[in-house]
Amino acid sequence: MVARLGVALPLFVEVFMRFCYQINQKVVYLQNDSSNNLIMNDKVKYWTELSEYDYDTALAMMKTGRYLYVGFMCHQTIEKILKAYFNAYNEEPAPFTHSLTHLSKKANIYDCMPEEFKDFIDILEPLNIEARYPSHKERLMKSLTKERCQSILENTKTLKTWITEKL
Repeated sequence: MVARLGVALPLFVEVFMRFCYQINQKVVYLQNDSSNNLIMNDKVKYWTELSEYDYDTALAMMKTGRYLYVGFMCHQTIEKILKAYFNAYNEEPAPFTHSLTHLSKKANIYDCMPEEFKDFIDILEPLNIEARYPSHKERLMKSLTKERCQSILENTKTLKTWITEKL
């Protein structure tokens, strides 16, 4: 049962997120106040809160030694904060993609990212895909040591904070 849950969990998360995303499309768009400052709308708040929740989940996975899911949840953390950023500056919904590079470019934040953040996105990118498929899991699990996951968590927090400060 536990082995089947390990395979089914990422699929469940994706299906759940699609459901939440569809519901969220009915939320009002970002508005400007009289001083022309952006007001955080429900979509931005939604994605920001999910990003925080996913980061907390990554921390919980770290405590239990489930390193495969540390990487996966760190990817989810950055994906969702990028979607919050996208929604803060665009009227249309965030693109339905898991590609952090594509999402950050569509959000017009990629070009102002320091190179270290771009490099980190390149590290996170495969953790979303490879965590979902059994053929990649064993190789990935061997590469995700406690030390590497600690570094991924720290870098995720730094990038998440940097993006959040730009909201």
